[in-house]
Amino acid sequence: MTQAQSSNATLPETDFNLLEDSEEADNHNSDATATRLSLQFQLDESFLGQRIDQVAAIVWPDFSREKLKQWLKDGHLLVNGNSVKPKYKSEGNELLTLDVELEPQTTSMPEDIPLDIIYEDNDLMVINKPVGMVVHPGAGNITGTLVNAILFHYPKSVELARAGLVHRIDKDTSGLLVIAKNLEAQFALSKQLAKKTVYRVYDLIAYGAIIAGGTIDEPIKRHPVDRTKMAILPGGKDAVTHYNVKERFQHFTRIQARLETGRTHQIRVHFSYLGHGLVGDQVYMNRVRVPAGASELLTDTLRGFKRQALHAAKLGLVHPRTGEEMMFEAPWPDDLTHLVEVLRTENKTY
Repeated sequence: MTQAQSSNATLPETDFNLLEDSEEADNHNSDATATRLSLQFQLDESFLGQRIDQVAAIVWPDFSREKLKQWLKDGHLLVNGNSVKPKYKSEGNELLTLDVELEPQTTSMPEDIPLDIIYEDNDLMVINKPVGMVVHPGAGNITGTLVNAILFHYPKSVELARAGLVHRIDKDTSGLLVIAKNLEAQFALSKQLAKKTVYRVYDLIAYGAIIAGGTIDEPIKRHPVDRTKMAILPGGKDAVTHYNVKERFQHFTRIQARLETGRTHQIRVHFSYLGHGLVGDQVYMNRVRVPAGASELLTDTLRGFKRQALHAAKLGLVHPRTGEEMMFEAPWPDDLTHLVEVLRTENKTY
């Protein structure tokens, strides 16, 4: 049974695996509903000299710059109550006012796909994503995604960018995701992501004997040749992973990792870089490594584990409306539970 509990403890500063890096909007005020949107933002000198469409994209990162430019041209986005062109340069003291009726933000169709909902209220829901579910539709995956499921469960999500998603995890990673159900919640959660006040912990099984915990601080960017992969390369985005050893086996280690940043494939890339790739990772491990003398059970279990042994186990955030600090937990899926049980019996330390 999945556990969810509230906590009054101060959450460590960390980060989600972001769809996109977002800027802060500290003085954002909203009277938004999911249909009619009325927003105001008071600019300060930090925006001096920037194009107003660029400023608007920083202030309201959940809308595309092109959409904001169109709203400027149509008079839905005003500067000090006046219509201006997108190339208008900010004086660093204007009041932005956005008043618009939202239109569908996605062409994805709702599908009756079951969701493992850990928590839900009028502002957000936290789900435990199963292995194999793609989060967002893309090339080759236009149906059967989490977005399709969200649109069926909560149809008004069609009016939100990415159906309310503010972060994602890989198709073959299981675990916790938070989804906003209105724009106020989406803006607030995006702000928490930008300020790194969301707590996220993963459980994983890595190859090799890792003696102690530590921190991996290595930049990550897209692989220059294989575009499906990320790599540690100069000029990449800062990427920091903190980790602790939770359980040692003879040839494997169970790790708990906390993200300080949220880069694509961050944990997988970082541990592969250390020479301790994740069990089952078919992108960053070139083959299944079966220890010499392994039992038939261990051999079959390793060869049959076809996805990275990675699970988003804990999620901490501040509720966007009540300000309550909340902590959620999701149990391991059956395949990860079985893997650990086999390692405990077939690969225990001497």
